[in-house]
Amino acid sequence: MVKNTPETHIISILTKNQPGVLSRIAGLFSRRGYNIDGLTVCATENDDFSRMTVTVCATANTANQIVEQLKKQIDVVKVLDLNSGDVALRELLLIKVKAGAKERSELCDICTIFKAKALDTTTSTMMFELTGNTSKIDAFIKVLVPYGIIEMARTGGAALERG
Repeated sequence: MVKNTPETHIISILTKNQPGVLSRIAGLFSRRGYNIDGLTVCATENDDFSRMTVTVCATANTANQIVEQLKKQIDVVKVLDLNSGDVALRELLLIKVKAGAKERSELCDICTIFKAKALDTTTSTMMFELTGNTSKIDAFIKVLVPYGIIEMARTGGAALERG
C-alpha cells in the first residue's frame, strides 16, 4: 500500500560530471512544481560522475514520479529513493551564537553533549560546527535558540545506502 501522506524522501542521483547537469535536474523539479528542501552535489570516487542528494517532502506517489522522471534524463546514470533502505545520512551545520563571558561555560557543555566543535570565539560570539543526522542538527539548533543565533549555514544531507 502506498502512503498519501507527505514525508521526507532522500533521493540519490548519480549523474555524468558535466556543465549544466545541475541546472537541468533543478529545472525538472521546478517545471513539475516540486520543491527541493535540501540539495548536496559532490564529486564521486570516479571523476566522470557526480552525486546529487536531493531531499523533498512528498507523498510516496509523488516521490515515485520524481524518481521515474529523473531516470529519463540523459545525464542521469542511476537514481535511488533512499527511504526504502538502510541509509547513512549526515548534514553539516555551522552556527554562530551570542556568547558573553557568562554563557561560554554553558555553551562549551552543550558543545560536549552534542559532540560539536567550537570553531571561533570572540568577545561576544562563538561559532560551532556539528555533523549528524537531521534530528541531531535540529535538536542542537533548538538548544541554542535561547542564546541568540546570529547566523547559521546548513548543508543538505549527504547520504549513501548501507551495505
